[in-house]
Amino acid sequence: MNKPIKITFVLPTLQAGGAERVVSYIAQNINKKLFEVTLVVTGSKDDTSYELESLKIVYLNKKKVRFAVLSLIFQFIRNPSDIIFSSLSHLNTIISFISILFPKKIFIARETYIRSNTPGYKPFEKGKIDKFIESRSFKLFDYVICQSQDMLNDTKSEFNINDEKLKIIQNPITDGFCLKDNMSDNNAISYKFITVGRLAAIKGHLRLLKVLSKFKKPFKYTLIGDGPLKTEILERAKELGILEKIDFIPFSKNVRDYLSKSDYFLQGSYTEGFPNALLESCAVGTPVIAFSARGGTKEIIENGVNGYLVNTEEEFLDRLNNLPELDPKEVSQSVYNKFDKAIILKKYEDFFMEAVKNK
Repeated sequence: MNKPIKITFVLPTLQAGGAERVVSYIAQNINKKLFEVTLVVTGSKDDTSYELESLKIVYLNKKKVRFAVLSLIFQFIRNPSDIIFSSLSHLNTIISFISILFPKKIFIARETYIRSNTPGYKPFEKGKIDKFIESRSFKLFDYVICQSQDMLNDTKSEFNINDEKLKIIQNPITDGFCLKDNMSDNNAISYKFITVGRLAAIKGHLRLLKVLSKFKKPFKYTLIGDGPLKTEILERAKELGILEKIDFIPFSKNVRDYLSKSDYFLQGSYTEGFPNALLESCAVGTPVIAFSARGGTKEIIENGVNGYLVNTEEEFLDRLNNLPELDPKEVSQSVYNKFDKAIILKKYEDFFMEAVKNK
């Protein structure tokens, strides 16, 4: 029997976040007969939000990723691996330049977002030096994992990366999602809507509030998340006269329960890498209304099956005014058919084995 392939996964922290949860889940659940796994976290154990049993974790206890460069190098020397797998852009940049010291190892970056300009949203503009460093860093990786076709196309055009280096592997549905037993009721006395995500401009919360302010039926809107746009969102809700209809929750470990108790998940994002909260909403059987955006959203949503994609605020409002009853079982099955953990983990396992074979 061949020896297990040694993989070191690297993350900045294990705080609550999509990339942290997905990467740590993959590290914990890939086939241990085929892979020997270590998870290296540049931050502290005190910041850990995820319980990861039976997984070897090394904490470097650095406040900033840039302070962990030497520790990472020593870690890769002391505990040699066949594959180094990292995620999140600031960490990927540093890992890419470290890779120059280890030409025999396979370095893989997991991309997390779409970088080019999106209609309706003006991103933070990086300086020329930052753009230059970032463009060079991606080319140093052996492979870049993208979460959607749009992300792959964007990464290719932004950084001029060869096709053979780019791979699409979507995020898995993680454990613990139970199917709800009630169907959305279009005769409900009060509708229950929910949005889960970071309170940032790219997530489009402000246009969701604008639409909801024109929705004349009774509703409650659960907004789970925190971020730099928090004050502006709450002030705008007050201006629109709907603040009292919003249940604002900065953080919760029971997001699945909130999703199950909601009639529809609302997504206003201008762009998405691969929206985990939206995927999880479908997993429990709660359908989605979302703006059609570049990224993984349109790879998840099947119109009339697990939700609806709309192009304008007017279309969004029209859909709210004509909410259909969608069967939770069909909503859930539609995403499990494509993103069940067994399917996605197998894609990662096959990819890792092929990468080592081709080295």
